[in-house]
Amino acid sequence: MNQPLSKLNIFSGKGIQMRTFHITWLTFFFCFFGWFGIAPLMPLVREQLHLTKEQVGNITIASVSATIIARLIIGRLCDTLGPRLSYTILLVLGAIPVMCIGFANSYESFLLFRLVIGIIGASFVITQFHTSVMFAPNVIGTANAVAGGWGNLGGGVTQIVMPLVAAAFVGAGYIDKGNSWRVAMIVPGAILLVMAFVYYRFTKDTPNGNYSEIKRQTKEKKKGTFIMAMKDYRTWVLAIAYAACFGVEITVDNVAATYFVDNYKATLIMAGALASIFGFMNLFARALGGIVSDKVGKAYGLRGKGLLLAGFLVLEGLGIVLFSKAGSLPVAIFSMLLFALFLKMANGGTYSIVPFVNKEAIGSVSGIVGAGGNIGAMLIGFLFKSKNITYSQAFFYIGIGVAVVGLVVLLTHLRTARGVEAATNLKDEAALARA
Repeated sequence: MNQPLSKLNIFSGKGIQMRTFHITWLTFFFCFFGWFGIAPLMPLVREQLHLTKEQVGNITIASVSATIIARLIIGRLCDTLGPRLSYTILLVLGAIPVMCIGFANSYESFLLFRLVIGIIGASFVITQFHTSVMFAPNVIGTANAVAGGWGNLGGGVTQIVMPLVAAAFVGAGYIDKGNSWRVAMIVPGAILLVMAFVYYRFTKDTPNGNYSEIKRQTKEKKKGTFIMAMKDYRTWVLAIAYAACFGVEITVDNVAATYFVDNYKATLIMAGALASIFGFMNLFARALGGIVSDKVGKAYGLRGKGLLLAGFLVLEGLGIVLFSKAGSLPVAIFSMLLFALFLKMANGGTYSIVPFVNKEAIGSVSGIVGAGGNIGAMLIGFLFKSKNITYSQAFFYIGIGVAVVGLVVLLTHLRTARGVEAATNLKDEAALARA
């Protein structure tokens, strides 16, 4: 039981591998409550702090900007310090601004808190790293996709839960509606502290134990991993692809509730419920992308996985274009479900490739690709802050851009390093170790 598992049994919690799997996706799930808990409450914040469209756009950009640097740092820390301590530290540091954002009384102070909260987004890198070391090559794509998808589900659940949390405080008479967002954010911050304890207490860095217990091997194998990852062109192709799928996802998490309030006159709770539909697709779609990618990889190698990812992205882009042109709420919901399906499958497809880029630098590759997702979200944010572009027009331009990225991935040859192909096709972890 001190080896990576070659089979994923989601109904099992036996062994350090499966215990870590369930704790890491659940922790990532609650990280979304801290990261995007304020998003469905933004109509309240906008009204109380008298924010302009440009200021709301800047806040959206800030929410994903710090994550870029944080993911690069966390990727390196996973390779050196280990995922267990990295996650514990991140959760404790991230909980502070989440619980304190309620003290913001101006655009500037709110912007600063929103910026710092963005470091929580680096939790994704640790989640993917930890599942990668706990499972064998033949099932890494599936394990990563399921853990990432179930964790991302938090981005949808928070859209409907946080307005209800705020309403509960109002109903109990603790606060008025206008200030309810301030006390509501204490809840996700407290949960992050609880998960920090759980992660430190009940997980290990590898099936063999913590890095401190296998110190010599860790030091020998982890030198110069960030440079190794940066020199590989496949890292950057995947970073661009991830910008076009996950970058769009966290943008939608940020603006969906406001979009439904402004465009379809939905109430705060109704807008949160509609926005949550997008996130709930993570229940199966990201995992489905990883599963299909693993099957394609067995038959056609890394090149086949790349072609599949390209197809997901093109279909995602077309779905976003349809969403932008929706003339009624039913059409908007249908088209959102459509592009959400391919977007989240693209997420899973991307990270089913990541572990095969460089086995000595999984954390660094994962960090760079993950940062690519946030760079995409940051750039997309500039469309939503523009005074001359409506939200509908912004979605149209995003759809076109995503489809173009899909074509770029289609034309890029994702070659497989010598020896890794055999590991992918023969499901042989030993072959991967020899590659």
